[in-house]
Amino acid sequence: MNLLVLKLILAPVIIGSASLAGRKWGPAVSGWIVGMPLTSGPVIFFVALANGKSFAATAALGVLSGGLSLVAYALTYSWLAVKFRWQVSIAGSLLVFFISTLLLQNFTFPLWIAFVLVCAALITGLWLMPRKDAEKRESKPGIWDIPARIFIGTSFILLLTGIAPYIGSRLTGLLTTIPLYVTILTVFAHRSQGAAAAAHVQRGLLYGMFAFTGFFLVLNLLLERVGLAVSFGTAILTALVIQGLSLKTLLSRRFVL
Repeated sequence: MNLLVLKLILAPVIIGSASLAGRKWGPAVSGWIVGMPLTSGPVIFFVALANGKSFAATAALGVLSGGLSLVAYALTYSWLAVKFRWQVSIAGSLLVFFISTLLLQNFTFPLWIAFVLVCAALITGLWLMPRKDAEKRESKPGIWDIPARIFIGTSFILLLTGIAPYIGSRLTGLLTTIPLYVTILTVFAHRSQGAAAAAHVQRGLLYGMFAFTGFFLVLNLLLERVGLAVSFGTAILTALVIQGLSLKTLLSRRFVL
């Protein structure tokens, strides 16, 4: 199958499914879903097909390191939302994300150190999150809500995989973690249900990122040793197991609306 056609089919299916599931089960679960490597996984897969497994392995390490930027983003948005409207919250959190990404571009951590750092950051981030129950309000997303998410997400995958050979594997991996979907979900939750709901999305993101971390750890370990199918299959299986455990924890803490 043509690579472009594969991108155009796979990306909308993943994004649309995650959006519908999040709409049904609430902001915390929507954040948990997008914590999975829904964009970053396909990006690295397409990068491996187009640029080789060695390039993709380096990019995967960059994605894993980029988890640190996502934790900083989630904490910044959640605490800014306590006092400010969504416009200030998103501007401040994205600024922190890009500053963190710029700094990480200049530091390359060995795989296991990156893994430990991201796990420690996730645990710390969950502990530092604001703790307030979200108000239960009826919200009706517009008819173009999910199509817009699909369009933005698919465009991002096409753009990033297209420019990957020009910006290098490390920066490709770091930019793959740009929080497109969670930003859309968080802003919608903030506008329709308040700051606490926005924090629930971000908390769900952090819980979901344990699977993200496991996925890229396994992928980096296997990518240059075995075939793409085995590498991605094992990484996906690892992520699903971790994701199931993190959902159980999330539900037990009653963060789902």
